Amino acid sequence: MIKLIKSTFFEETTTKKKLGSFIQNSAQLSFGPQCEMFENSFADWQNRKYCIFVNSGSSANLALIQALSNLGNLKKGDLVGVSSLTWSTNVMPIIELGFIPVPIDVELNTLNISSRKLLEVLKTYSLKALFITNLLGLCDDIDEITKMCNKKNILLIEDTCESLGTIYKNKKLGNFGLASTFSFYVGHHMSTIEGGAICTDDKEIADMLRIIRAHGWDRNLNEDTQTTIRNKHNVNSSFYSRYTFYDLGYNFRPTDINGFIGNIQLKYLPEIIKRRNANFLKLAPVIYENEELFYAIKYAHIDFLSSFAIPVVCKSEKIRDDLVAKCNEKLEIRPIVGGDITKQPFFIKNVKKMPINNPNADLIHKQGFYFGNNPELTDSEIKEIITIFS
Repeated sequence: MIKLIKSTFFEETTTKKKLGSFIQNSAQLSFGPQCEMFENSFADWQNRKYCIFVNSGSSANLALIQALSNLGNLKKGDLVGVSSLTWSTNVMPIIELGFIPVPIDVELNTLNISSRKLLEVLKTYSLKALFITNLLGLCDDIDEITKMCNKKNILLIEDTCESLGTIYKNKKLGNFGLASTFSFYVGHHMSTIEGGAICTDDKEIADMLRIIRAHGWDRNLNEDTQTTIRNKHNVNSSFYSRYTFYDLGYNFRPTDINGFIGNIQLKYLPEIIKRRNANFLKLAPVIYENEELFYAIKYAHIDFLSSFAIPVVCKSEKIRDDLVAKCNEKLEIRPIVGGDITKQPFFIKNVKKMPINNPNADLIHKQGFYFGNNPELTDSEIKEIITIFS
């Protein structure tokens, strides 16, 4: 069986040895200097001013939506556009915090929202924000989407948990919107076992995210920002200042263990995404040029594709079912992310009275799946996968 995930870390043996030594010799394992080092390094890698490290990609999504709510950028009842083909915790925070998710269908040949699909929705709904999902390392014309959002004063934020390292029109995905989220879950591009981050160039959002990450207090803000917020709220006593809670928050802190692992793995990230890209370019033509069995996925418009997994959308449900049987005990496969999110029980329960038109997401839900693309795929495994899909 060719597994979706082969190991916990890239260069696992070396990483585990270093991790063991760190744990034995470290004076602090809670959030500390390793996390702060990782935040600075990852911000540099992503070409953003600020990185806020949290305990998961899902927490990153919730923290970002909470930040926009705390700052008044979003108000209860506002409409927030989301991809119809996405992950559950991209949509759940929108519902949980009192906003209304508006599903937007994807393009069949990119699996992502396009400016054309966004425009169709804007004819009916006045969106306050768009939380776009950069799915599986792919994207559509996100540059045109950005222009459209800027013109219509729509806040654009990006879920980039599956697209770390993809470059489109000389810009990394995650850098088109006001802020973006990332995941370092064990199965994603880079592993800190559990972990996530939000990146932004907006200091106000970054400061609010640090408040949200730690209960609503100000301990992770710099001294000048602490002084400003304490003066604003007339908190003059050093006794009370460390236990004053300024806004709605959670405990989303990672540990310094996660930070230490992240600092090791970040050094391997260029090699990780280079291998994922090479695997994709070997496998994609075999699948997407077989027009009798599969829908083609467009990727030539992307400068560098940091592939998370290889999506397969079959021309019929029968072809899909036959392939699922063929992959049994040979190749681990899964639905394409959360499938059509509007079909999930939580969505049906919590989102009422909204006409939904997403035929492409529906087709992908019924006729699609993906298999893993990890940097440890061997040549023999790639040949076996090619045999399955030939």
